[in-house]
Amino acid sequence: MTAKRYYYEPQQGHGLPHDPLNAIVGPRPIGWISSLDAEGRRNLAPYSFFNCFNYRPPIIGFASSGWKDSVSNIVASKEFVWNLTTRDLAVQMNETSASLPHGEDEFARAGLTPVAGRQVAAPLVAESPVNFECRLSQCIQLTSADGSLIDSWLVLGEVVAVHIDETLLENGIYQTAKAQPVLRAGGPSAYYAIDEAQRFDLVRPDAR
Repeated sequence: MTAKRYYYEPQQGHGLPHDPLNAIVGPRPIGWISSLDAEGRRNLAPYSFFNCFNYRPPIIGFASSGWKDSVSNIVASKEFVWNLTTRDLAVQMNETSASLPHGEDEFARAGLTPVAGRQVAAPLVAESPVNFECRLSQCIQLTSADGSLIDSWLVLGEVVAVHIDETLLENGIYQTAKAQPVLRAGGPSAYYAIDEAQRFDLVRPDAR
């Protein structure tokens, strides 16, 4: 017997206590993005709509609901840094999600150490074990299916430098679970971690 399915059309509302969309598409990597404004003031903010989109050149991106400081800084400076959020850094990451006055330093608020990049001026989070230095490749305002502009912006950047804590490399292979990355889930406060015990492997089949 087929299970009963809940159905809704997003334009009419979901009718649930919390929008299920970002719980279904998840857990999602966190885009912990650092940048500089025109005056050289630091900004650090987490974005839950984030991912990697291309190998060569490596392209990562995040989406911002609204034209926020991160987007403004990146469009002006043409660069940013992505910092891996780990379980040990989850509280600090959450602290940087506060809506602070423009120009106030989230690094200082969260007690984090800024380190200058080698290829870009935007700062790295020193406490994060993995950092990607990026140069802006595209900033795209999203549209609905009918072409209407949405107040949401997709920022894509080419990764031009990668920093990895060497303890996360075993025989040259990056160990995802060992880094204890934190992933965003549904609901207003849900996050998940990755556990090596949950790993399974699949080999891509040969074409027939």
